[in-house]
Amino acid sequence: MAVVRYNFRGFHKNPRVILSFLLGLILSYLLSDRVIQAAEGYRTAMQAAEPFIWTFGDTTAVLLASLLLLLLFSDLPKLNAATPYYLVRITRRRWLAGQFLYVGAATGLYVLWILASTMLLCIRYTFVGNQWSETAALLGYSSLGESLQVPATVKAMESISPYGCMLQVIFLLLCYSLTLSFLILLGSLLFSGGRGLLLGLAYSVYGFLLDPKVLGKLLGLEEWEMYKVRVFVGWVSPLNHGTYPSHNFGYDLLPTVAESAAVFGAVLALTALAALWRLRRYNFMFLGGR
Repeated sequence: MAVVRYNFRGFHKNPRVILSFLLGLILSYLLSDRVIQAAEGYRTAMQAAEPFIWTFGDTTAVLLASLLLLLLFSDLPKLNAATPYYLVRITRRRWLAGQFLYVGAATGLYVLWILASTMLLCIRYTFVGNQWSETAALLGYSSLGESLQVPATVKAMESISPYGCMLQVIFLLLCYSLTLSFLILLGSLLFSGGRGLLLGLAYSVYGFLLDPKVLGKLLGLEEWEMYKVRVFVGWVSPLNHGTYPSHNFGYDLLPTVAESAAVFGAVLALTALAALWRLRRYNFMFLGGR
């Protein structure tokens, strides 16, 4: 915990942190504009959690939000003036645990910031009651949602309450962001010279390239055959595991939220073990003055 506290010293004054959170606010504004258009155009209200659910209900939005973590954690692992002191007094394993706790806490703060930004940007059009709104029905039961590219799914509205859905979207976004953040830390331990971000970038590109439409065109599949591709991508793509509408609502063979949580847990565990193995052979280099 001492390592975590020291890593957070000056966190709110760090230019990279400030820029990451400001870009997250701008991203929330740009992505939630489609939802605001629907509410303004039809003069209907929205439930307070719906803008966040719809804004981060597709793979592109989840990918863009998580990519800002590359900037936020570009200085991992935290090597500063206190690091030699901690390494002398505690084991490398405990120091690494402190790094993981710091990454997890910072990622959680970032996801909560995204949630708060989206809700505040749409506050003029929202109410707090735990029931789906007229806007949700309009987007889900008509072609308006598809034309505006707002992922308001009828299956979700028929199976869960808005706040319950919001918690699951937060959980999935947090899991995907955590795996990306842990991979950035692992990459920093594996590769020197600031090249650790390459592993996190490769993870993002892998999820982006596994798009059902792209794969369908490459394989020359008909529309009725695309279901197989969607199921395959839903299981092997971490980006789809982190997107709420890409899950099983009792109608198909896509993974459930619990199964996606197990996949993310396995990735996090393997990443932690690999980082611990690498840390045993990691050569710390401290540059600076007296």
